[in-house]
Amino acid sequence: MKQILTSLIALTLFISCNPDNAEPQIAKDYTVENEKEITDYIAENNLTAQRTDSGLYYVIIEPGEGTQPTANSNVTVAYKGYYTNGNIFDQSKAEGVSFGLQQVIQGWTEGIPYFKTGGSGILLIPSHLGYGSFDYRGIPGGSVLVFDVKLISVN
Repeated sequence: MKQILTSLIALTLFISCNPDNAEPQIAKDYTVENEKEITDYIAENNLTAQRTDSGLYYVIIEPGEGTQPTANSNVTVAYKGYYTNGNIFDQSKAEGVSFGLQQVIQGWTEGIPYFKTGGSGILLIPSHLGYGSFDYRGIPGGSVLVFDVKLISVN
């Protein structure tokens, strides 16, 4: 019952925050388009990628030899984020950035634990594990996100 009430309140707030005469936005399912975009990218770039049940793809370039994080770990990671067309949307400094894996997009929470400290690779994240079907801080809704990552440390 509590979940239903919370959902109704959230829906009311969502609808009331829309401009007058605006229709509420409905999330689009990009699963099929994202899957094709990712598999095409993998083929075009001759990558050997693993697919998880959630639809995340990852490539281990260097497995690393240190500690392997869990989904609840705090880590320091150097990364470059870009779209499948190569356009970069974000990049850390070489020394990386530290954060808890519960504070980031689901694709990172799931993907970073495939690496050990010192390891590097690529995460190919479909929109449902990234920022979803709506635009978010300059990232278009439905976007596949590609990240080159290096796990510097598990803190």
